[in-house]
Amino acid sequence: MTYDFDALLSRVEKPARYTGSEMNAEVKPLSAAEISFAFCFPDTYEVAMSHLGMKILYGILNDLPYAVCERFCMPWVDMLSEMKKAGVPLLSLESHTPLCKFDIVGFTLQYEMSYTNILEMLRLGGVPVKADERGEDDPIVVAGGPCAFNPEPLWMFIDAFMIGDGEEVIIQLTDVINECRKNHVPRKECLRRLAGLRGVYVPSLYHDEYNEDGTLKSLEPIDGCAPQKVLKCIITDFENAYASTHPPVPYLQVVFDRIMLEIMRGCTRGCRFCQAGMLYRPVRERSVEKLVQLAKESVENTGYEEISLSSLSSSDYSCISELAERLTEELKDKRVSLSLPSLRVDKFVQDTLTHTQKVKKSSLTFAPEAGTQRLRDVINKNVTEADLVNTLTNAFSNGWGAVKLYFMTGLPTETDEDLIGIAELAKTAVETYYHVPKQQRVKGLRITCSASVFVPKPFTPFQWCAQDELDTVRRKQRLIKERFMSLKSAHFNYHDSGVSQMEACFAVGDRRLARVLYRAWELGCLLDGWTEQFRYDLWQQAFLDCGLDIAFYAHRKRGLDELLPWDHIDAGISKDFLRREYEKAMREQTTRDCREGCNGCGLQKLKGVCRACE
Repeated sequence: MTYDFDALLSRVEKPARYTGSEMNAEVKPLSAAEISFAFCFPDTYEVAMSHLGMKILYGILNDLPYAVCERFCMPWVDMLSEMKKAGVPLLSLESHTPLCKFDIVGFTLQYEMSYTNILEMLRLGGVPVKADERGEDDPIVVAGGPCAFNPEPLWMFIDAFMIGDGEEVIIQLTDVINECRKNHVPRKECLRRLAGLRGVYVPSLYHDEYNEDGTLKSLEPIDGCAPQKVLKCIITDFENAYASTHPPVPYLQVVFDRIMLEIMRGCTRGCRFCQAGMLYRPVRERSVEKLVQLAKESVENTGYEEISLSSLSSSDYSCISELAERLTEELKDKRVSLSLPSLRVDKFVQDTLTHTQKVKKSSLTFAPEAGTQRLRDVINKNVTEADLVNTLTNAFSNGWGAVKLYFMTGLPTETDEDLIGIAELAKTAVETYYHVPKQQRVKGLRITCSASVFVPKPFTPFQWCAQDELDTVRRKQRLIKERFMSLKSAHFNYHDSGVSQMEACFAVGDRRLARVLYRAWELGCLLDGWTEQFRYDLWQQAFLDCGLDIAFYAHRKRGLDELLPWDHIDAGISKDFLRREYEKAMREQTTRDCREGCNGCGLQKLKGVCRACE
């Protein structure tokens, strides 16, 4: 069946979101492939095309001679309306093929507030939304990404989850499904075979029970092929792991419109609120030579004029200054600039800063996270105000005038003094600028401070902690905002408290939240990560309709011995280690960087994986 999709484009705000045909897009005939994979990003095109993981997995799958991978994104509200009126299903960017025509439908789970989009994309694509309603001819629906480490709120909708690094397991999973399709293996048996792969969790093969107080009593396998614990996948040879050097280049401005050069994966710092720092352990680096090669290929293949040195903490890369110097030298004739996101205030290299400004200056971003040293010790941030002053002095002396500072409110043990400290740090940043000799600094200082709301996340030392209730969140935001009113050149932004509350519910939620998710979607919740689309009243109604309490999930402190909904997932980090870190946080004690010696996080049980453990 053909669809008059082009007729819809003239009636939407940004038609380039839906046309495809970008430079470097892979267009392979579906009919010639043994197996087809629909890579779905449950947010708009601009967000999807800024995601490095999608570019990597898209390239890996299309490099397989027997497979084809095409992209799907969540339509914006204007296109959704037009598609429903015209009866047009969700179509791929490459060949405009409906979602239901693919063998595998894969979602990346980057953010809890995208979950209703998953349900809408399935429905719009002609795929039964609930896993138990899919037949032999329907696609196998899979998912991966950081949110897959607590898969339970989505268990009703996803056939199989991939846990951990996806570069290898996505090929193994595709091969198993391909073999099953060719040999007409029944769907249930195919899922049983997938459960035998390392890092693959098939939720239909497990059963949950609850205590009278609502806490989880058990979550156990009900099939012999399902493991008691699902161990995450880890790429050990990161030097030679696939890197996307010829990704599709969008026609319109996207969120991160530049080359993303992944210089390292993982983090050794151990910030206690940070899920990524725990999940992506151990640290693995690429060599300078390899990165220069990848950068040159990427520039040649895309035409981008900016490279972002991507990692959780770019300045922790062991050869950051050498890399910046080499890249600047190699690419100076092409006028390619470098940006350094996710910088730590205690490790800002003077030489690196000098190199990165040679072509073009961008704003600098730092994350003190908390306003006082006491609270930074609680969260194990291990940076001081003096570190920030030294870093900003270097930056302002080298011609930077725009700085972003990221904070978090609602952290465990937080007091009003800690909150006032955020404004005091902003004031210190302004004063630091004016202490730099006038001839060295640029005109137009701009300090932007943003504060997110603490969300307890699985596999962190704060996974047992409660989120502040809404009234408390709003009172704290007002307190900080009032302190900024007297500050010149410094501005304060903060997150919506209702969105953060729902994020907390689904971050630490159990299987019962699948019913809430389905009900919220039925009521019309979509694109919840976008403030103008978020409907808190509908989410409240969904919880009420399902007989569940928001406070039980978001605002309840969990017992240290409580069975958690993700305890059957093995992220490599032991629960004992996380418990020890929680207890140290309550004593305001810090933990050293892993590169200074092993802290016994649990990775030592996986031989040959972590250098710090050896």
